[in-house]
Amino acid sequence: MKIEDLDDVENEDGDYGAKQLQIVRVDEAKRLLVGAGARILFYPTLLYNVFRNKIQSEFRWWDEVDQFLLLGAVPFPKDVRRLKQLGVGGVITLNEPFETLVSTSLYHAYGIDHLVIPTRDYLFAPSVSDISRAVDFIHNNASCGRTTYVHCKAGRGRSTTIVLCYLVEHKQMTPAGALEYVRTRRPRVLLAPSQWKAVVEYSMHRQPATIHSPSVDAVMITKADLEGYHSTFDDITSKELVIVPRMVRARPIIARLSCLLASFKVSGVYGHVSGRLHEARAC
Repeated sequence: MKIEDLDDVENEDGDYGAKQLQIVRVDEAKRLLVGAGARILFYPTLLYNVFRNKIQSEFRWWDEVDQFLLLGAVPFPKDVRRLKQLGVGGVITLNEPFETLVSTSLYHAYGIDHLVIPTRDYLFAPSVSDISRAVDFIHNNASCGRTTYVHCKAGRGRSTTIVLCYLVEHKQMTPAGALEYVRTRRPRVLLAPSQWKAVVEYSMHRQPATIHSPSVDAVMITKADLEGYHSTFDDITSKELVIVPRMVRARPIIARLSCLLASFKVSGVYGHVSGRLHEARAC
């Protein structure tokens, strides 16, 4: 009986493994098919975009999304000088090698850093790790006052995925809010389901920004610190420590204590000390 049970388990595991293998094969076939289509359609669609750019003023090759961020289509070698004049210090290329028209060496000749993240067109999105690299690349450039140009073939899907993730992380936007905003800057952006899924997943897994909340500095005073300043201090039995907010950060603790304790002696207040200490401020 046990042998039959084990055989059943092995058969179930075998069926599961076969199904997984079939899924992998289907995904790989889909990837190869889309890749072949992307190669065939690259130059016809590129020429179509160039034609529309020539005859329609609103069909811009790139658009400004943020002060230090441009989103657009694949640049030509002649565009590199213009990008440099616009303050571009970094370019992120989401194209595969056959879609890339500008070499890394040409960018470097103009003092422009180049991050290449090859991503298949139409139905695919960059991985989370690649998105993180790209977002950090944009942020580091912006911190130095340099603009980053993010592009794929048409500046609609793959590159928009990166830009949305940057806005989500560093501009505190929601994925939907970021997409709505980018559409006001570049109306023809269009994400595939896998690309939108990547944006949503990135927004869920990104590290939340550290919130710095001001804390109240305090000075701790013990009974021993107040000995000799008040004759009735022995009556205090309920509290060992009293916390006084520190109003001035630059002065040493001893100086603040001296100022505080002197205020008791000069004022001549000899009431219950524990009630007064909460109201006293260090000078």
